[in-house]
Amino acid sequence: MRAAVFEDGKLAVVDGIEVRGPRADEVVVRIGAAGLCHSDLSVVNGTIPFPGPAVLGHEGAGVVEEVGAAVTRVGVGDHVCLTTINHCGVCPACSAGRPTMCQATFGKASKPFTRTGVDGAPEKVFSFANTSVFTERVVVKEVQAVPIPEDVPMASAALIGCGVLTGVGAVLNRAKVGIGETVVVIGVGGIGLNVIQGARIARAGRVVAVDTNPRKEETARRFGATDFVDPSGQDVIELVKELLPRGADYVFECVGHPALIRAATDMLGWSGAAVLLGVPRNDAEASFLVSGMYMDKTIMGCRYGTSHPQFDVTRYVNLYRKGELLLDELVTRTYPLEQIHEAIHDLESGSLARGVLLP
Repeated sequence: MRAAVFEDGKLAVVDGIEVRGPRADEVVVRIGAAGLCHSDLSVVNGTIPFPGPAVLGHEGAGVVEEVGAAVTRVGVGDHVCLTTINHCGVCPACSAGRPTMCQATFGKASKPFTRTGVDGAPEKVFSFANTSVFTERVVVKEVQAVPIPEDVPMASAALIGCGVLTGVGAVLNRAKVGIGETVVVIGVGGIGLNVIQGARIARAGRVVAVDTNPRKEETARRFGATDFVDPSGQDVIELVKELLPRGADYVFECVGHPALIRAATDMLGWSGAAVLLGVPRNDAEASFLVSGMYMDKTIMGCRYGTSHPQFDVTRYVNLYRKGELLLDELVTRTYPLEQIHEAIHDLESGSLARGVLLP
C-alpha cells in the first residue's frame, strides 16, 4: 500500500508498505481521511526529533476492517475517529482520570509497518504518534478508535483527532475558561481556530485573535473571535492591552515561539493564565518577568488538550451535530495522498485552516 514515509530528512509517498495484523487489544482501520498538522511538518524540519523510516500523520478517521480477539468496544464496519493516546487504563495517571499523562504513551515508538529493504529482506518502519494515518491502513490500540456516527463526513471527523481535541480541550479541560472571561489566542492556524471556538462554546466574554496574516480575520471571526489584531511591525502587547486594559484572563500561545510565550505572560491580567500549545524546538527556552507573576499568574503546559478521548470525541461530535462546533468549516481543501507536498506548501503559506489528505 501507499504511505508518506519520512526518512533522512525527507518526506516521500511510496508504495510497498505493509501493516501487520491486530494483536488482541488492537484494531485495523482503513483510513478515510487524514488531517495535515504542523506537528507532522515539525518532524520533517527537525523541530520534533523522530527516527526514520516512519509513516507520518496522526489526525485521522476511517472504518474498522479487523479486530483483535479481546476487542469489545468497536466492530468491523464501524466508523471511528482515531486519537494518539494509547493509554494503559491502569496506571496512577489513568486511574486519576488523566490519560494524556499516561507514561505508556511516551517514548515508545512502535514498528507496525514493514517494507522490502535494499537487500531484499523485510525492514521495519516506525509509527508516528501511535497512529501514522498518512497511509491506507493502520493498526492501533482499541482505546484509540472512538466510534462516530456514519453521517459525520470523514474529512471533518479526522480533525477531531488532534486539532479539535487539542484546541477545544485546552479551553474546556485545561484552562476551564468561565462565562464572560477574556481570552487571547496567538496564532490562528488549525489549533488556534479550535481554541477560538472552544472559547465561544465556553461563552467567553471577549476573544481576541492575534495573527500576522490579515487574511485570517474573516475565518477567526466566523469561529468566534470578537476582535482581530495584526501586530505586523507593532508591539503586540500594547495592541492587545488597548482592547483589554486590565489584561487577559487567558492567553493561548499556539505558535511555539519563545518570544510569543513571553508576550503571552505579559498580556495577562491579575490571576490570569498563559496556556502553551505551540511546539518550539526541543531545546528552546523562554523567559518571563518574575515580578509580574506574583499577582497569581500561571503558566500552563498542555498536552493534547488534557483530553479524555473516549468522552471528548463523543462530546464534540454531539456539539457538531447541534451546529455548535464547526468542523466542515475547518476543511479548507482536500488532496490525494500523492499531493502531500502541495498540501504542505499551502499550509506553510497560511492559506489553510486545515488541509485533509484522502488516502
